[in-house]
Amino acid sequence: MLTVSQNHVAEFAFQADPGAADPFHDVQLDALVTDPAGVTRRVPAFWAGGDVWRVRYSSPLVGEHRLVTECAAIAALDGQQRRLQVLPYRGDHPLYRHGAPQVTADRRRFEHADGTPFLWLGDTWWMAFCQRLAWPDDWKQMVADRVAKGFTVIQIVAGLYPDMPAFDERGANEAGQAWEPNFARIRPAYYDAVDRRFADLVEHGLVPCLVGAWGYFLGWMGVARLQQHWRYLLARYAAWPVFWCVGGEVNLPWYLAEGFPYDDRAAVTGWTAVARYVRQTDPFSHPLSVHPTGLGRLSARGAIDDPELLDFDMLQTGHGHREVLLPSLETHDWSYAAEPRMPVLNSEVAYEMLLDQFRAGPQRMVAWASLLSGAAGHTYGANGLWQCNRADQPHGASPHGGNYGTIPWQDALHLPGSQQLAWAKALLLRCGWPDLAPHPAWATLTGAALDAADRAYCAGRADLRLIYAPSRRPVTLHNLDTAWQATALDPVTFAETPLGRVSAGQTVPPPPGPEEDWLLLLQRA
Repeated sequence: MLTVSQNHVAEFAFQADPGAADPFHDVQLDALVTDPAGVTRRVPAFWAGGDVWRVRYSSPLVGEHRLVTECAAIAALDGQQRRLQVLPYRGDHPLYRHGAPQVTADRRRFEHADGTPFLWLGDTWWMAFCQRLAWPDDWKQMVADRVAKGFTVIQIVAGLYPDMPAFDERGANEAGQAWEPNFARIRPAYYDAVDRRFADLVEHGLVPCLVGAWGYFLGWMGVARLQQHWRYLLARYAAWPVFWCVGGEVNLPWYLAEGFPYDDRAAVTGWTAVARYVRQTDPFSHPLSVHPTGLGRLSARGAIDDPELLDFDMLQTGHGHREVLLPSLETHDWSYAAEPRMPVLNSEVAYEMLLDQFRAGPQRMVAWASLLSGAAGHTYGANGLWQCNRADQPHGASPHGGNYGTIPWQDALHLPGSQQLAWAKALLLRCGWPDLAPHPAWATLTGAALDAADRAYCAGRADLRLIYAPSRRPVTLHNLDTAWQATALDPVTFAETPLGRVSAGQTVPPPPGPEEDWLLLLQRA
């Protein structure tokens, strides 16, 4: 009998001569696993190369779990039985101790399986499974930095990347390409290399948000082949804590497509079928979304035919300067009020140093305004990180001929925006983030507004209020029933300035500072 601790991955290997069968296309092996509570899950197996198949499984339930295989193609793989003993976990690792993230009962935020709150602070490493980020040294340097800063999620693509043609050498990792030419079949060696990085994220407390493929691969692979691709990903990675992003920019065709319909509804229909397949096949029901692009409201809700398939909404609201704030907040507020209710977060906005010009301010503004308006988290992004630029090997030209910039990942890792958002997360947790609710009527800005998004963003509870001003204008306070203690905070350095006691109707001026935005913390005196 195999033994494993709670929420750790157990792996079972099965071997049989496939004979004339094509092991990837013609052999489908499932394991029916019954837990101590009597619940049976159908867990897909993956072809590991040669004549070997593997099943991965994990559970928070202590006790004996029984497994039996089902395989119609190969008799020797059918009816195999195994037993697993899950033992209590005694350590402090958050994912092993508290379990995988899931959506809260009120469908506003995330929590661990045992109810412990989970605040999404993501980073964007779209191409980090490729060879430009060397294993293990480069990889571990990036992981160590993000763990030290308190990041919790890494958005990463499972080998079928954006911004390059299929089978481009830039997408290979140390084991080569993810698929054989013409998508003949998947290459297990590629995903063996991915396994090391994926497991390392989890071991360091970072939850992968795994993107199955970039949207335009639908036109090359078709729905059936992408479903097959996703079955393989589910079999390899569903036993770990993970968020699923079924596809990236799922309403976007290939960049050089004739007419380039920026919002390709035929692609949306195809990706909806893939999302439905993932939902039906995942034995662990991990939270699922899609990554959108296009025009108008850039929300996952608009990039899928059936929003009921979504567990959370990923927004992508544009790259630029301060002008991204208003569409970002309009999209957030629209989704936050829409049905079905689900957690909302911005998964791509105003990448720092994109085109070698965007600074940290716009992304910081979107993050603070969204988080105090009810967002379940925020994802940071920096040029150089998402495409893993190396000083000696930058990503280079996009298919359409442009270039997003050459900053190496080593420099991008230390751009100031990531630390500013890390401090933002720390402050929210210090303020009891799970108990904070949006209260836009509790504060207003005075003076001439810079734009329509230039207003006070406020969240709080009975004894605490946190107010964000995206311009350096005074804040007028409302609905205070007693005296409160006020502190101004710099969202760039997080230096604190005590302001003394305040009361209802009082206007609080911002302290001097170089940035246009500021924070005000109120605590009941």
